[in-house]
Amino acid sequence: MSALLKRSSSMAIIGSLRAAASRAYASIAVGSDIVSAAPDVALQKARSWDEGVSSKFSTTPLSDLFKGRKVVIFGLPGAYTGVCSVQHVPSYKNNVDKFKAKGIDSIICVAVNDPYVMNGWAEKLEAKNSIDFYGDFDGSFHKCLDLSIDLSSALLGHRSHRWSAYVEDGKVKVLNVETAPSEFKVSGGDHILGQI
Repeated sequence: MSALLKRSSSMAIIGSLRAAASRAYASIAVGSDIVSAAPDVALQKARSWDEGVSSKFSTTPLSDLFKGRKVVIFGLPGAYTGVCSVQHVPSYKNNVDKFKAKGIDSIICVAVNDPYVMNGWAEKLEAKNSIDFYGDFDGSFHKCLDLSIDLSSALLGHRSHRWSAYVEDGKVKVLNVETAPSEFKVSGGDHILGQI
């Protein structure tokens, strides 16, 4: 019975990913202005609860992150998830110096989580000093970009696709979106570094 449930659950997850792969990504594309694509959206920088209280739970407008800057941003389904923790974030962390050598001002990781979970995860991965982590607590950023996915079959609810972009002064220059489980490394640090 347990093996049947595991197989059924795996098939549901693969079905969700295949359905998402067949849709068009209309809201964000190469050439898009990422700030205009997500108007009135702000993200929450990873922080402790006390830091949240002292900042009056401030948010960061997208224009502060992207305007006049060269940014590599990558999104993933959630903090503490398996592949994201073991491969995805480390692939960016291991390439920080190479990104900086290419003139990248910041590397941003964003997930549909609160900023406190993102903070704990960044600290666990020892990546907080090299990557800026942001929470998209209600998924509004990813919804605006048409990069959200329903992962309820994996008990995650509405989350983000794995994706990456190189953004220069708010304009998307490179965009990668994972569309199937076999493409786990599509938006990894090495891959996007080779496109900048």
